[in-house]
Amino acid sequence: MRLVDALARRPVVLDGGLAHQLEADGHDLSDALWSARLLADEPAAIEAAHRAYYEAGAEVAITASYQATYEGFARQGIDARRTSHLLRLSVELARRAASGLDREVWVAASAGPYGAMLADGSEYRGRYGLTVDELERFHRPRLETLAAAGPDVLALETVPDTDEARALLRAVRGLGVPAWLSYSVAGEHTRAGQPLAEAFALAADADEVIAVGVNCCDPRDADTAVATAARITGKPVVVYPNSGETWDAAARTWRGPARFAAGRVAGWRAAGARLVGGCCRVGPEVIAEVARELAPPGPAA
Repeated sequence: MRLVDALARRPVVLDGGLAHQLEADGHDLSDALWSARLLADEPAAIEAAHRAYYEAGAEVAITASYQATYEGFARQGIDARRTSHLLRLSVELARRAASGLDREVWVAASAGPYGAMLADGSEYRGRYGLTVDELERFHRPRLETLAAAGPDVLALETVPDTDEARALLRAVRGLGVPAWLSYSVAGEHTRAGQPLAEAFALAADADEVIAVGVNCCDPRDADTAVATAARITGKPVVVYPNSGETWDAAARTWRGPARFAAGRVAGWRAAGARLVGGCCRVGPEVIAEVARELAPPGPAA
């Protein structure tokens, strides 16, 4: 079944933070490539992390390609041919991790924002000083490679501003793979300060986009964002906040209390959410709770 058809029938459970699970398994992700480094160095670790989320109840695995770009790998001495292989491998690993499961699952090929490649925290600010055309030229080659690997959907995620959203929406045209568009937000605005209604409206008429929403934000900010995305676009909403802790880019650590609670899921679902999971610092145990919240009711006794 296509993912878009599944969404028409019921909510679908996303995975949680891939990097979180990799770190929990003892892997050091402190370099500029973050989890993408393990595509080259230890792909089996990525497969194991995907498997942990599938076993927790996730139905969609988001690939380890968030920070995998031609430019970023080139800075580490990895050429374009090898980068293309690693991007394709990210999709293959998510597929391989599902081997033997007795239920249908899907793979979302992650495409993070330009700022993720910079590895300096600018993915949470946007406004890089690049034009929409320049951003489109940056994103298109990676998206072409990921699309050719055959994922079920392209995850255009953690988008901080409307310029980058416009670029990504252009870049996915004609690739033959559906996409979701997911912003990183603060309150009722994108991270760059644009109203969410304006940001979501960009995707309302994009045929390639099957869901619109938010990720890597405080769970409290997701409450309003889900309702706004559903109202503005009429599309299924994707929502996968982080734990509620705040990333300190200078210190490269998380600060503050965790606020993600599966009890919020019912409200998101009622407001229009159809793809629900977690992002940074949300592990398999929380995804298992989300899966239970979204499970269809059992037969009456």
